[in-house]
Amino acid sequence: GLPKPFYEDGSVTIYHGDCREIAPSLEGDFALVSDPPYGMGWNTDSTRFTGGQHIRGTGRKDWAEIHGDTEPFDPSPWLGYPAVVLWGFNHFAQAVPAGTVLVWIKKADHLFGTFLSDCELAWMKGGHGVYAHRKQFPPPSRMSENNGKVAHPTQKPLSLMRWSIERTGTDLPVLDPFMGSGTTLRAAKDLGRKAIGIELEERYCEIAAERCSQEVLDLGAAA
Repeated sequence: GLPKPFYEDGSVTIYHGDCREIAPSLEGDFALVSDPPYGMGWNTDSTRFTGGQHIRGTGRKDWAEIHGDTEPFDPSPWLGYPAVVLWGFNHFAQAVPAGTVLVWIKKADHLFGTFLSDCELAWMKGGHGVYAHRKQFPPPSRMSENNGKVAHPTQKPLSLMRWSIERTGTDLPVLDPFMGSGTTLRAAKDLGRKAIGIELEERYCEIAAERCSQEVLDLGAAA
C-alpha cells in the first residue's frame, strides 16, 4: 500500500520512499515525466572537476546523494505508462524502443563544444520526431523563486519541464518517480495539472514541498 504523503495540497502529492515500491500502488493513468539517475556516479560536491578540492565558490558541500546513480538506469518499469518523457536518453538509448526525442539546447551557440555537453536529450514514448527547446539567453535563474539557488545537482529549469509536460499532449496527472527538488511537480502545478512525486532522499522532499507550497506562477507574464 501507499505510505502517508510527505506533502499534499490540492494539486501536488509527494511521497518519501522508493519509487519502485510506491509507484505500483498508485491508481490511475499518468503522464510520467522525469529526470532519472543515469548511472554516472554524479559527483554532487563538485570535486570531480577540481582535483578533489572544494574551491571557494565552486565546490558544493550541501547537496545530498543522488540515490541509484552508481548503477545503469533501467527504464523498463516506466515504459508501460500511457505517456512517458525520460531525460538522459543518451545514457539508456539501447533500453528503450523507437520514439520521439526531445532536445534541450542549454548553451548559447558561441559556447558549443566547450566544457560539458551542449544539449541534453529525452526519450518520449511514441512518434519518431525530434523537437528542440532552446534555453533563453541570458537565462533566467534555474530557481528564481529561491533567490537563484539551485537545490539539486541535476536540476532542470522550470520552463524545460513545463515544455516536457506539454509535449506529452495529454491532460493526465503527472508522475515523477525521481522527483529530486520537485521541478516537474512545480511545473505541473503552474500548468494547472495534478502531479505526484516520489523521492528517496528526505532533504529533497522538504525542498520540493516548500517549492510546491508557493503560489502558482502567472505564466502569461512569465512566458
